[in-house]
Amino acid sequence: MMWQSLMDLGYGFGLAFEPHNLFWCFVGVLVGNLIGVLPGTGALTAISMLLPLTFSMQPVPAILMLAGIFYGSQYGGAIGAILLNLPSHPPHAVTCLDGYPMTRKGKGGTALGLTMLCSFFAASFGIIVMVFASPLLVAVAFKFGPPELFSIMLLGLIAGSTMSRGSPVKGIAMTVIGLLIGTVGTDVQTGLQRFNFGIPELADGIELVSIAMGVFGIADFLRHVNRMKHIGSLAPVRFRDMRPSKAELKEAFFPMLRGTLVGTLFGAMPGTGPTITTFIAYALEQKVSRTPEKFGTGMIAGVAAPEAASHSKTQVDFIPTMSLGIPGDAVMALLLGALLIHGIQPGPRLLTEHPDIFWGLIASFWVGNVMLMVLNVPMIGVWVKLLQVPYRFLFPSAVFFIAIGAYSVNNDIFAVYEVLAFGIFGAIFMALDFPIAPILLGYVLGPMVEENFRRALLLSRGHLTTFIERPISGTIIGIIVLLLAAQAFFAMRARAGKGTALPVPPSDVIA
Repeated sequence: MMWQSLMDLGYGFGLAFEPHNLFWCFVGVLVGNLIGVLPGTGALTAISMLLPLTFSMQPVPAILMLAGIFYGSQYGGAIGAILLNLPSHPPHAVTCLDGYPMTRKGKGGTALGLTMLCSFFAASFGIIVMVFASPLLVAVAFKFGPPELFSIMLLGLIAGSTMSRGSPVKGIAMTVIGLLIGTVGTDVQTGLQRFNFGIPELADGIELVSIAMGVFGIADFLRHVNRMKHIGSLAPVRFRDMRPSKAELKEAFFPMLRGTLVGTLFGAMPGTGPTITTFIAYALEQKVSRTPEKFGTGMIAGVAAPEAASHSKTQVDFIPTMSLGIPGDAVMALLLGALLIHGIQPGPRLLTEHPDIFWGLIASFWVGNVMLMVLNVPMIGVWVKLLQVPYRFLFPSAVFFIAIGAYSVNNDIFAVYEVLAFGIFGAIFMALDFPIAPILLGYVLGPMVEENFRRALLLSRGHLTTFIERPISGTIIGIIVLLLAAQAFFAMRARAGKGTALPVPPSDVIA
C-alpha cells in the first residue's frame, strides 16, 4: 500500500506541474497570502468571492486555486500578528502574545523566519499524513452504504455544531438553521418544490455562494463599517533579519514538533477550528516549559508551537473533507460545496472515482508551500505596506466585487438580494454572539444527510433499527451519543464553576 501511495503521489505531481494547474496554484497562494495579511477579510471571504470564477474552469485547477487561498492565508495571517500585534484572523491571536514582544526586542525578522520554517515543516508533515492515512480510508470505502453515510454525516453535523466557539446550544441552533435553508428548492426524490414561498427564483434552492458571501463577507463588513483609519506603519524587515541562529532553531525544534502533532490530531477531528488548536498548542508549551512565567515576553516556543499547529491542521483538515465528506470547519464546508458545484461527490469513493482531484491536490500542497516560502521572503515589505490601506477604500471595493460575484452565478439580480439578506442576518447573529460557521455546515451536509436517511429507510422498509444493526453505522451512532453526553457533562461542570483554565480564544478579530 505504501508503494502504491508513492506511485499515486508521483501521478499527482505530474498533474500539479502542468502549466495551467501550476498557474492557478500560484494565483491561489498569492491571493491567500494577501488576504491573510489584510485584517477582517479571511479565507472564507476570499473563497466566496472567487468561487464564481471557478464555474468556467476545470475541476482540478479550480480546487487547486481555492485550496491555495486557504493555506496561503495561514502564512499571511502571522505577519500582522508578529509585526503589528494585529491578529488578522483569530487563530493568530495567540501568536501576538510572544510574536509582537519579539518584534519590540528587535527580533521581528527572526520570528517571521521561524514562522516560515515551522509552517513549512508542519505543512509537510500534514501532507505526509494525508498521503499514507487517506488510502486506509479507501480500503473500507465500499462498506459504506446509505446508513453508514447518514451516520458519519450526522457525526459531522453534531461535531461541527457542538464544538464551535461559544455555547453548544447556539451552535446546534445555527446548524438547524443551515439545515432548514438546505431544504429550500426542489425535492430530489419527488421532484416537488418545497419551502420556496411561491418565489420562482428559489425553485433551485438558495445558492451556496450567496450564503457564504452574505454571512461571512457582508456581515463582517457591516460590523466594521465605522473603521475608517488605516492599520498602521512599520519599518521594513530585511532578509538577513529573518535568518534565525542555530540556538534559536534548537529552541524552536521541540515546540514546533509538539505543535505539529497537536494540529495533526485536531485536523483529523471534524468540527474543531484552527483557533482552539493554536490555543491548546500554546497552553501545552506553557505546561511543559521550565520557565512558564516568561511566556508573553517574547518566547520562541510561544510562536513556533501555535503556528506549527495551525499549518499542520490546515493540511490534515482535508482528510475528513475529501475522504469522508465531512468538513472540519467553515472553509472546508465551502470547499466541499465547490466540489459539489463541479459535480464531484466528496466521500470515501473520491480517491477511486476522481484520483486526479485528490492526488493533484496533495501534490499541489507541497508545490504551493514552496511557492509561499519563496514569495514571503522578498514580499514582506510589500505586505506591510498593504496594511496601510484605508478601510474607506477596502470595504466598498470588496462589497462591489461580492455583488459582481453573486450576480455572475446565474446572471440574476435576485442573487445579490440574497447576499444582502444573509449579510444582515449574519451581522445580527454575530452581534448576538452566535457562531456563523455551523450555518454553512448545516447547509452543505443537510441535503446529503436527508438523502441518505430516506434511502436507508427505503432499503430497510422503514425500520430505524438499520442504523444500529450495521456495525459501522452503529459504532458511529455510539460516538455521537458519547459526544453529546460529553458536551452535556462539560456544560454542567462549567455551570458548577469547575471549568478548566485553558486560555479562551477571542470572540472576534482584535483590531
